[in-house]
Amino acid sequence: MKSTVITVPVRRMGPATRDEQDWVAVEEPLEIKLGRRTVAITMRTPGNDDELGVGFLFTEGILSQRDDVTGLHTSENGVTVKPRRGLALDAARLRRNFYTTSSCGVCGKASVDAVRVTCPFPARKGSPIVSATLIQQLPTLLRKAQRGFDRTGGQHAAGLFDTQGTLIATREDVGRHNAVDKLVGRAFLDGALPLRDAILVLSGRVSFELVQKAAMAGIPIVAAIGAPSSLAIETARRLGITIAGFVRDGKFNVYSSPERITA
Repeated sequence: MKSTVITVPVRRMGPATRDEQDWVAVEEPLEIKLGRRTVAITMRTPGNDDELGVGFLFTEGILSQRDDVTGLHTSENGVTVKPRRGLALDAARLRRNFYTTSSCGVCGKASVDAVRVTCPFPARKGSPIVSATLIQQLPTLLRKAQRGFDRTGGQHAAGLFDTQGTLIATREDVGRHNAVDKLVGRAFLDGALPLRDAILVLSGRVSFELVQKAAMAGIPIVAAIGAPSSLAIETARRLGITIAGFVRDGKFNVYSSPERITA
């Protein structure tokens, strides 16, 4: 397994200048293939590449269920997903090959409308119900599981929690959208979708593509330490997803579907 962190020489400046080694997060390309066809190349932190591959293909609307995948093969910087024979594929989605950086999950796409896929798991109105106290606790619980960030300070984290505040799974990556795809990919491979009673917690801001990925996985609540974008809020309101932003210091803002969070 490739390392997710490496050491590099640094010169620390301050009252006493000194040369040392420092840990940094690894960022390398991953080629995602469906059968023999390259669908995307994304910059990511190595690790859980199988989850990232199927998670990306699912949240892009190319795969729809676990039985769509009959095999997985990972190489140093590639993952090949073998589709089941006879799988009907959306040619337009497959043609939308693009290079995506680790910081932007939708860079290179022709328009936002191109990624507004039909959500396979519509949100259930008003469900689940969780307390504001629980939401306030989740970023701290996620932070305790961020081993990569502890070493480098350079990895985003995404965590899945149940409605009792128990951590189900967490993934870290230089790309926040990759971390979410890895979580969704794991659930996809485990046959655990939809995640109707899960809360997605993010270590940074909430952008459109993260709301889209949550919607595809059936996740009803997204809580983040940072701010949501206007398009993330618009999309969450349209799809019935609850967004809690600026979850820190014992308070937060609810931007959509506030009925799921009680005082």
